[in-house]
Amino acid sequence: MTHHEAKVGHLQPIDELLLDDEAIAEQVMKVKQDRNAVILVHNYQRPEVQDIADLTGDSLGLSREAARTEADVIVFCGVHFMAETAYILSPEKVVLLPEMSAGCPMADMATAEEVLKVREEHPGATVVSYVNTSAAVKAVSDYCCTSANAAQVLEAVEGDEILFVPDRNLAVYAASYVDKKVIPWDGFCPTHEYITKEQVEQSLEEHPEAEVIAHPECRSEVLEMAHHVRSTSGMLDTVVLSPAREFIVATESGMLYPLSRVAPDKKFYPVAGEPICPNMKLTTLSKVLWALQTLEPRVTVPEDTRVRALRAVERMIALG
Repeated sequence: MTHHEAKVGHLQPIDELLLDDEAIAEQVMKVKQDRNAVILVHNYQRPEVQDIADLTGDSLGLSREAARTEADVIVFCGVHFMAETAYILSPEKVVLLPEMSAGCPMADMATAEEVLKVREEHPGATVVSYVNTSAAVKAVSDYCCTSANAAQVLEAVEGDEILFVPDRNLAVYAASYVDKKVIPWDGFCPTHEYITKEQVEQSLEEHPEAEVIAHPECRSEVLEMAHHVRSTSGMLDTVVLSPAREFIVATESGMLYPLSRVAPDKKFYPVAGEPICPNMKLTTLSKVLWALQTLEPRVTVPEDTRVRALRAVERMIALG
């Protein structure tokens, strides 16, 4: 029996324990140490879940950091493709997703079979897949990219025709920086797609001194209004460096919590309507504790798929 498979106390369903968040968090810390685990938490997660993180950030950055640790177990508080990415980079570790039903509608808008079919229609195109895709889609792609480096990847890859999967909004944004033919997949993040120009205008009327910071998964009309277009990690750097004291944040509302932590002297407002990703809110402290105690649910990727997906990720990293 390996270290991380050792028994960890007597298990009870957490909902029967009637513990408050602080008590559950204390148990998480203890079991985490017993398991030699690392807890990765995406920036959109619940505040109380972010508070127990060893690392917070965006999906690929978290996975790369986890691969460098000596942990035996990775607990990924995010959605399914993120845990898959962690496994792609760290197949020797146990990767747990506390809520297995936490998916990504945008990632589900592209399947490997569909991508292969479109590749046949554009035989000369290079396929670049956003990290917000399944392992199977990454495996049939030439390169991966993140929201932070999409334009740089498009500029650097070989060829002048690129099939960009699956986010049409990020594709259009990144394509505006390169002199290449970019074919956008017809996918989108519902949370960002439903942020409108009118919502941003309303927020600016309410907070006229604020700068608008937007995620590139938003529609072009929203990005055109933004003072800053950034990935979630980029947002954290930007608000620290900007002289502005107030920000309207055009992304999932969970982002306001990490922003307020890095810049507690500044004010952050969600766009009107407070966009929420329901999948990102499915993970709770109780589910994290249960996952650590039981080492379930586990996320794995078939080895042949993992190796091909890893190639796409590594080719992106090699671009610098």
